[in-house]
Amino acid sequence: MSDATRAQRLHELDVTVWVGKNGLDSVEDELNDQLADAEFVKTKFLRAARGGTNTEDLAAELADRVNADVVRTRGHTAVFER
Repeated sequence: MSDATRAQRLHELDVTVWVGKNGLDSVEDELNDQLADAEFVKTKFLRAARGGTNTEDLAAELADRVNADVVRTRGHTAVFER
């Protein structure tokens, strides 16, 4: 897959996991399940989840928990792949 095609696919992904006030623990299993079925999963970090941290740090921690890689972060969203 070319870089342009990959970038377009990542951009067009719909958010399927939302991280809210319950934090990373509540979405860890769901993200793990979705990564088993799909190449990429887009996640949105809501304001309540971010608290005093940033999206990049939260995405890195969540990626470690589910043994995945963070492909991209932009704004308050992150794309994961395994």
